[in-house]
Amino acid sequence: MNKRKSIRKDWKLIESLISQNARLLDIGCGEGELIQLLKKNLNANTHGIELNAELAQKAIAKGLSVIHGDAEKDLKQYSNQSFDYVILSQTLQAMMKPRDILAELLRIGGKAIVSFPNFGHWKIRLQLLLLGKMPVTEGLPFAWYDTPNIHFFTLKDFQNLCKEMNIIIEKSIGLTSQGKQFIIKNNIISSNLFTHEAIFLLSYQNFEPIKIKTANKIFAKNSAIVS
Repeated sequence: MNKRKSIRKDWKLIESLISQNARLLDIGCGEGELIQLLKKNLNANTHGIELNAELAQKAIAKGLSVIHGDAEKDLKQYSNQSFDYVILSQTLQAMMKPRDILAELLRIGGKAIVSFPNFGHWKIRLQLLLLGKMPVTEGLPFAWYDTPNIHFFTLKDFQNLCKEMNIIIEKSIGLTSQGKQFIIKNNIISSNLFTHEAIFLLSYQNFEPIKIKTANKIFAKNSAIVS
């Protein structure tokens, strides 16, 4: 699966996770191709932020609502729950502080869609085992000294981080290196081995207040009952 086809497949899956007429922000939107597609197909109210000034200008020239900015610094300008969805496609591994970025995505958006290459894929493991050097694959095509990716993590790493942050994984989709789509299941070794790229739909769990009545007072607190 070449890189261009991979991106197109990624976009198609992202589109399938978004409802009609949604307000959305695409982080690292490039020339705005994805948000242009979502605007056309879903009648979405789209916005983008792009670090590369030249790419941001090209998106603006298309009439798209895109700003030139650094997501690791400039997401603070957005108020809580400004968007229905915030998209981070193939970019999390290039962020300095991925944990902080995830928290920001779900602060400014009701849901987050995150996609990334899986460093636990069997081809990467095999190259490390046989060649003893940092792998170069279709999904990770750069040499170690020339890559924009600064954090290499696996499917399991990401699932564990979501658990630590109390992030709910609403849906997770894997793509094989041939482009075959499947549902990712938790704690399944084969998922981590065969997932070439992963797309996650994330949210925070919102609990309804439970009122506790006593003889003198009524207490209200956010609680969850687990059976």
